[in-house]
Amino acid sequence: MSHAIRRAGELALNETTVTALRAALRTTADEVVQAIIDEVPSYANALSGSMGGTIRRAVRTALGHYLDLASGNATGGDAGDAAYELGRGEVRDGRSMDALLSAYRVGARVAWRCLAAGAVSAGLPAAEVAKFAELTFAYIDELSAASAAGHADELAARGRAHERHLEHLARDLLAGASPDVLLASAQRAGWQPPDSLTAVLLPAAQARPAYRALDPGTLVLDDLPDGTGVLLVPDADRSHLLRQLTDRTAVVGPARPWTRASASYARAVRARSLSSDIRDTEEHLPELVLTADVDAFADLRARALAPLRTLPAATARRLEETLRAWLLHQGRRDEVAAALFVHPQTVRYRMSQLRELFPDLASPHRVLELTLAVGLRAG
Repeated sequence: MSHAIRRAGELALNETTVTALRAALRTTADEVVQAIIDEVPSYANALSGSMGGTIRRAVRTALGHYLDLASGNATGGDAGDAAYELGRGEVRDGRSMDALLSAYRVGARVAWRCLAAGAVSAGLPAAEVAKFAELTFAYIDELSAASAAGHADELAARGRAHERHLEHLARDLLAGASPDVLLASAQRAGWQPPDSLTAVLLPAAQARPAYRALDPGTLVLDDLPDGTGVLLVPDADRSHLLRQLTDRTAVVGPARPWTRASASYARAVRARSLSSDIRDTEEHLPELVLTADVDAFADLRARALAPLRTLPAATARRLEETLRAWLLHQGRRDEVAAALFVHPQTVRYRMSQLRELFPDLASPHRVLELTLAVGLRAG
């Protein structure tokens, strides 16, 4: 409290004045507390009952430190530390720094009125009274600054803790933790679970900027090992969400019940692995289905299209293209011909070849297998 100490060095309170002021401490502290109750609404209830007694003692202690400082017997450090802790406590009690600063202003005014009256009664010269006033308000200013620092540090610490809890929740969700674990994690984070979550993948550098435009309940991770950021958006309006991400390199998974957000994330990851052009996974469900088990799909193609492997490669390609168009257009010859840019007679010829290769081509099971086998490139 360097400024107050400097002011104290310019003041010479004699023992008679200090003794008179100490005798008035209890009354002064009571008047300070009552004025704060009357003038600062945030403290009306906080200063009643046992809490009021605690704060009255704290005010008397602060005034006692102040008189020690004024008489040259203290550095003021203890009072500064107490003011710092008071600022931290205000955060825990849910009060703003504005309320505490108002209390300081009221307290300074009342304390000065009481102490000045006592100092004058004790015969303090007018010149010294002026210095006494300067010391009083310098002391209060430095107490206020110490409390403001404690308040800011506590807010920052709480903010960091809250961020850590939210990140832990997001990681639990992506890992597919059990509902009980997720509920406990959400409670620790003070996060209200929505009905659904939609996972959004995007470059890590875009995660925080995109997050600022979304629902404040959105969970965000921007430090995944592969340089990817993830947003988990609650109860998203999908079309609106996609518009919000228009300028982002984003992949949007499906909406899923919030405890199954890992499924939305997993689909977005798979979609991104298929193509860098995919934005909305709901528009690419056939590709996602057909690539859900890559080995099974390869085995299905190999078995279903085995008859084509007996032909020269160019012929096999032409017949597979014809088969795909025939399945896509449900056997309508003219539409197949138009899709392939060939004559309908060419389609008839090729389909004759295919029916020889696949005698059971009319079988529903065979049609299903062949549709799946050639479907990934359909259209």
